[in-house]
Amino acid sequence: MILAIDCGNSRLKWGVHDGVRWTAQGLLDYAGLGGLAELLRAQPRAARAVACNVAGAQVGEAVEAAVAAAGLPLHWAKSQSAQHGVCNLYERPEQLGADRWAALIGARALHAQACLVVCAGTATTVDAMDGEGRFQGGLILPGVELMCRALAAGTARLPLADGRFAGLPRNTMDAIVSGCLHAQAGTVERMFEQVAALPGAACLVGGGAAGQFFDLLRLPKRRVDNLVLEGLARIGGGLTP
Repeated sequence: MILAIDCGNSRLKWGVHDGVRWTAQGLLDYAGLGGLAELLRAQPRAARAVACNVAGAQVGEAVEAAVAAAGLPLHWAKSQSAQHGVCNLYERPEQLGADRWAALIGARALHAQACLVVCAGTATTVDAMDGEGRFQGGLILPGVELMCRALAAGTARLPLADGRFAGLPRNTMDAIVSGCLHAQAGTVERMFEQVAALPGAACLVGGGAAGQFFDLLRLPKRRVDNLVLEGLARIGGGLTP
């Protein structure tokens, strides 16, 4: 049993994997981080915890304390040159975010052919991997909400939009939201061109904001709840006890 913890930009995601399936999963806002230890003690007993963190040192320290209180050894996942069938072609492999690396490993476990790996949250990452598991490179862009907030903060007359998607928007709220969603979908579709000609190529899309533009994507696609947790479970399963 592996406890996987993804400390994202906005909240913490966790899950317990028994080697075959997820027996429990959940989300935790950072405001409730003080209750993490109690939450973990209430879950099925795991052999170890594996985590990645892009939320900063304070969150990392809180997670370490909570996992220790739950009586589990903790391994912090880091990007490698190669791991679990994925080869890292980043110029400096150690600079690739641990969450992106875990998502690539998770994607490879779920789809053993070429793929585009998309994680849509506070930021959206779009990473290309060929059929041999070589990570070719990728993009980072603001997520949907961050794009909308940037327009509100950086312009004098555009509001923080609470609109809906429309093909031809006829009010400002819908125009802002639709523009941001088109930007997300368009980025994914352009990046998919890098792998589209490879056998079995598909786009795996996860993250809390994925549902906002998933249906707009005109390409072979699959929705995955949490690619980072999927990768962390594989990393944890390969550790020496």
